[in-house]
Amino acid sequence: MQQSTQLKQTPLHTLHLLLQGRMVPFAGYQMPVEYPAGVMKEHLHTRAAAGLFDVSHMGQVIVKAKSGSYEDAALALEKLVPVDILGLKPGRQRYGFFTDESGGILDDLMITNRGDHLFVVVNAACKDQDVAHMKAKLISCDVELIEDRALIALQGPCAEAVLAAIWPDVAHMKFMDVRELVYHGAACIVARSGYSGEDGFEVSISALHAFELATALLEHKDCKPIGLGARDSLRLEAGLCLYGNDIDTTTSPIEASLEWALQKARKAGGDREGGFPGAARILGELANGTTRRRVGLKPEGKAPVRSHAKLFADAEGNTELGEVTSGTFGPTVEGPVAMGYLPTSHAAAGTQVFAEVRGKYLPMTVATLPFITPTYKR
Repeated sequence: MQQSTQLKQTPLHTLHLLLQGRMVPFAGYQMPVEYPAGVMKEHLHTRAAAGLFDVSHMGQVIVKAKSGSYEDAALALEKLVPVDILGLKPGRQRYGFFTDESGGILDDLMITNRGDHLFVVVNAACKDQDVAHMKAKLISCDVELIEDRALIALQGPCAEAVLAAIWPDVAHMKFMDVRELVYHGAACIVARSGYSGEDGFEVSISALHAFELATALLEHKDCKPIGLGARDSLRLEAGLCLYGNDIDTTTSPIEASLEWALQKARKAGGDREGGFPGAARILGELANGTTRRRVGLKPEGKAPVRSHAKLFADAEGNTELGEVTSGTFGPTVEGPVAMGYLPTSHAAAGTQVFAEVRGKYLPMTVATLPFITPTYKR
């Protein structure tokens, strides 16, 4: 009971209780892991129609240069991330990550050009340290964690139709577009993005209006509430990393197979080559390769192989290779899916490895990520 009283609640907490969400502790918050339909049905509904997720536990941060210049804010933040922020056009969003001096990943995040400032969304478990990190390093900027806003994700092939019932203009948005729209007088930041592998949107809205918006969306016949359980299986099928599981300070972006998130301007020979923490290692790995890589894994049979299961080259468990970082049953692919790290010698698709599960060595095959075909609207 004492632990429960110390947990924070999102602005949609009352709605979760009304919807009979099963609440669990997550990143310091009480969050719904599932609703009465259950994880399997919630997952499949998101892939088939539209799922509504409460992601208000995430950190929403405004970074604004004291000069008022977007260019100054972008160049300042580029000293902490290996991505091109200066070249990000107004009303566009980009995936990135904070790196440390050894080239490890401190957190992954979304960065938006909001015209005269940056809007940054960071992971819930890391938001306090991320804000402290930015405040300490970005001395030319004002950094503000916004505490009075909710963040709602709407994902699935019917997401556009559901949201267009409120804002018809969202139909014209493309993947990673961001717009400011108004709901009953409240300014909202609407991004066409998400973390399910499906088309969808994320809406930042004032805490006062969050319940009303979420309720309006759920009145649509194609929209249902989705908990953390299905959020995890959806992102894993989509081959997307979960910070703390698949990436952390012990993994570099190149080891994590995230080199696609580094733009030309920050790479060797680019206009603003390097200049971020761990640049020597990261650019070196980009040029020369790494000794290990994050890969997709498909276990044989129906039983999922969970995180921390050790991976071996042989069925006797003599040669250890690495470990599983995420694993669950994938309802869409109708079988277990996993991700983990393997030496580059064993990282090619089709390679067989073995996972130790309760003293047995189960065969797994290295698979190409993602496990499903993403449906982002390009």
